[in-house]
Amino acid sequence: MKMADNDVLIIAHRGASGYLPEHTLEAKVLAYGMGADYLEQDVIATRDDQLVVLHDIYLDRVTNVAEKYPHRKRDDGRYYVRDFDLRELKALRVWERRGDDGISPVFPKRFPTGQGGAFRIPTMREEIKLVQGLNKSTGRSVGIYVEIKRPAWHQAEGVDVSPLLLQLLDDSGYRTRDDLAYVQCFDAREVRRIRHDLGCELKIVQLLGENDWGESDTDYDQLKTPAGLRDVAATADGVGPWIGHLVKTAEIDGRPVSTGFVSAAHDAGLTVHPYTFRADQLAPGFDSLQEMIQWFVDELAIDGLFTDFPDLARMALRS
Repeated sequence: MKMADNDVLIIAHRGASGYLPEHTLEAKVLAYGMGADYLEQDVIATRDDQLVVLHDIYLDRVTNVAEKYPHRKRDDGRYYVRDFDLRELKALRVWERRGDDGISPVFPKRFPTGQGGAFRIPTMREEIKLVQGLNKSTGRSVGIYVEIKRPAWHQAEGVDVSPLLLQLLDDSGYRTRDDLAYVQCFDAREVRRIRHDLGCELKIVQLLGENDWGESDTDYDQLKTPAGLRDVAATADGVGPWIGHLVKTAEIDGRPVSTGFVSAAHDAGLTVHPYTFRADQLAPGFDSLQEMIQWFVDELAIDGLFTDFPDLARMALRS
């Protein structure tokens, strides 16, 4: 049965990142105007323990850090957010994501990389104020959807990100399951800690990846099983799988086929918010983003979706 438009949450993946450089305030404003229900934030700590919104613990793929601070890279050749104070990070220009060569754009048809000198790295506090200000001026109720990035790595670097984030959220009025906020993380141990040790009452989502991605030492293969999903449900409200966990292609004709994951998650009492729906990176078996979204909604009954193109997702749900 087809779900109603407002039954499926549209979560702007790093903002309207299909149109503007990811995680910039400009990308978030655009996503807000395009009708997103939630805006995603990835949170990383600076050297002075400020929380900034950036997808990676590194800076070199999305900023001009190599030009601005050429001697600040570590032995592995990467420039780490943790090695810079907020004042230094604010001096960097943000641009469209580049590949491993540091030159070529990951998505060639998106905003020209290297352009847009006004784009800067926002703090989590700045982004919260932006969303809350827009909610007041528009009368809408758009939420935040925060990912705690690499908590074990941060702890090894001398900072505990989760308590810092939860305190900021509490100070900003995000405290209960009824508030417009989700907290998500790939690290299952940290998810349990956030709920049971730190006492977080917000909606919590366990992100699911692949074991070889290096996001954490969590065994995602085990979490994806019915027993694993039941264990997740003892702590979290939902799961955030990547699209490949939900769909496979039939060997005979290449059409999309359900893996059964969504049904198993729903049976465990979990909501399902898969990532990432991109018009320029379709899953096998689909010819358009609209077709892809409608199939995931109609056939699998997902509860929400992360997308770089919130306007196209909204149109797909309405059509």
